[in-house]
Amino acid sequence: MAVQLAIEELSADTAVVTFEGSLNLGTTLQAADHQLQALIAKGVSNLVFDLSGVPYCDSAGLGVIVHSYGLAEQKGGKVRICGATGRVAGVFKMTRTDTFLTIDADRAASIAALGIV
Repeated sequence: MAVQLAIEELSADTAVVTFEGSLNLGTTLQAADHQLQALIAKGVSNLVFDLSGVPYCDSAGLGVIVHSYGLAEQKGGKVRICGATGRVAGVFKMTRTDTFLTIDADRAASIAALGIV
C-alpha cells in the first residue's frame, strides 16, 4: 500500500502527521516528503510522526523522516515518533537513529513531551 499522510495541526507551530502504508522508495514517498517540507516551511517546526499505520520502512522512508527532523531542528523545533513497532522500530534501532529521534509509546506521550496538552 502506498504511503498517505494525514496532517492535524494542533497549533501554529505544532502538528501530528499520521502515516498510513509503507514508507518505501517511490513517487508517493516523494510526494509525502514534499508535503512535509511545505509544512515545515510554513512554520510548523514541532512534529509528531505517528507510524502506527506503517508496516514497513526502508532507507528511503527513514531518509524522509531524518530530513524532516533536520529541517525542524534548524527552525528550533522538535520531532517525536510514536507508534513504531515491529520491523519499523527495528529499522530505527538497527540504524541507531533512535539515539536522536525520540520514540514514544503512543501519540499522547509524544504530544505531552512537546508541551501540548
